[in-house]
Amino acid sequence: MNILIHPTYFPSIAQFVAIAKAESLTFEIHDNFQKQTYRNRTYIYGANGKLQLSVPVIHSHKERQLYKDVKISAKDNWQLVHWKSLESAYKTSPYFEFYEDDIRPLFQLKSDYIFDHNLKCFEIITACLQLDIAPKFTSNFNKTPTDLTDYRYLSNARKEQNMPLTPYTQVFGEKHGYINNLSILDLLFNEGTNALNYLETQQLP
Repeated sequence: MNILIHPTYFPSIAQFVAIAKAESLTFEIHDNFQKQTYRNRTYIYGANGKLQLSVPVIHSHKERQLYKDVKISAKDNWQLVHWKSLESAYKTSPYFEFYEDDIRPLFQLKSDYIFDHNLKCFEIITACLQLDIAPKFTSNFNKTPTDLTDYRYLSNARKEQNMPLTPYTQVFGEKHGYINNLSILDLLFNEGTNALNYLETQQLP
C-alpha cells in the first residue's frame, strides 16, 4: 500500500497505523494550512484526562497560506510547557525513561516552520519505533490522487473517523478509562518495544 498523509505534530496512533502498514509513504507538502487540525496539535493522557498540546503558529493575513510556509511563534515558551506536561503525564509509565533522552531534544530544538519541526519529530519517533520508512514528498496538490491511498483526512480531528483501536494499558486508565487514538507518544511510553507490533496488528477503516 502506497499512502499519502500529512506530517503532523507527534502524529495520532491512527496515522501511525497507516504508516506502519505502508509500503511507501508520501507526505503532502502543497496543501493550505488548516486550523484545528493535528498539524500543530496533539493529544496526550494527563492526570485529568485527555490533554491537548498545541504549537503556537503565526497566521498570515492572507486568506490562504501553504502549510510548509507557516512559521512557529516563539511566544509562551511552549516547548517547556509541552515537555513538563509529558513528564507529568508519563514519568510513571513503563518506557518513559527508556525514550526520554531521544525525545527531550525535540523540545529544545528551535525550528522556524511547523512543517519542518513535524518532520524532525517524525524522524525521531520512527527511530524509536525501529520503523524503517523514508518519506517521499508531493510535487503538486492533487485533491483526488489515483496512485496513492489517501489518508490525509487523519490529520483533521473534526473529520477523522473513530478508528477502533485495541485498548492497551494507560497510566491513568483506572482513573479515567481507556482513551482511544492519542498521540503516538502515549503508545510509545506505555508499550515501548511492543509499539510497532501493536501498530501492525490494528485494522484500517
